[in-house]
Amino acid sequence: MPAVRLTGLAYVPRWIGGVSCYITFGIGGLLSSLTILPILRFWPGTKLERIRRVQKAVHIMFRGFVYMLTCTGVIKVSPDNIARLSSAKGRVVIVNHPTLVDVVVLISLMPNAGCIVKQGIWRNPFMRGVVACAGYIPNRGAELLLEDCRHVLKSGTNLIIFPEGTRTVLGTSVNSFARGAANIALRTKTDLLPVVLRTNAPGLSKQEAWYEIPRRTIGMRVEVGETIDHIRYDAIAGGDAKMARQLTRDLEDYFKTNLEHNETT
Repeated sequence: MPAVRLTGLAYVPRWIGGVSCYITFGIGGLLSSLTILPILRFWPGTKLERIRRVQKAVHIMFRGFVYMLTCTGVIKVSPDNIARLSSAKGRVVIVNHPTLVDVVVLISLMPNAGCIVKQGIWRNPFMRGVVACAGYIPNRGAELLLEDCRHVLKSGTNLIIFPEGTRTVLGTSVNSFARGAANIALRTKTDLLPVVLRTNAPGLSKQEAWYEIPRRTIGMRVEVGETIDHIRYDAIAGGDAKMARQLTRDLEDYFKTNLEHNETT
């Protein structure tokens, strides 16, 4: 059940705590990109070992941020079947996107995770150093992006993708899925791991500014599904485009079915 909605003066400590978390996260990202992350990146070892060290450091920092959000009452995360997530290697992790902090929550649960980062993040002074050191993928031309994804997945790093492209519109279960995630999985011959994020209260949505801290604690259930084998789609006649369309429809149906069932129970 949703938590009690805070009003009046009772909301002030929640707002101060939530905004302080974001400020701390931003300052921490900037300082770490100037100090500890470059040290880990250039410490002796292979390129893969250096990236893994940075990814583990980012994982620990994001766990700290989620802990702060939990202590201030902004969110409460409840993982389900988390062993499937923590033991995954070289999987395309497909996730719906209800809130601003989804990728932070996912990386806080996965020590070897990467993601595709929009160009705006690469220009953000608070985050540029973090994403560069962790070996995250810039969202650039299709062929270059695919080659980057293939290299990352082959190294054993899991790739988090939000097929909705942006946060879910309030009042809907999911936005329409784009075919990018399916194309990446099929063309790199990589299995997929679906993760359903269920929330029991609105907040941190696309329609709200980052400083509009939710008045109710957002309970977020992280439900990890079973692996979807890419090989089953290789049998579909009609080429890559048809396979990608079919896989995208199946993924969207999977998330809609799970999320709509959640709303009626």
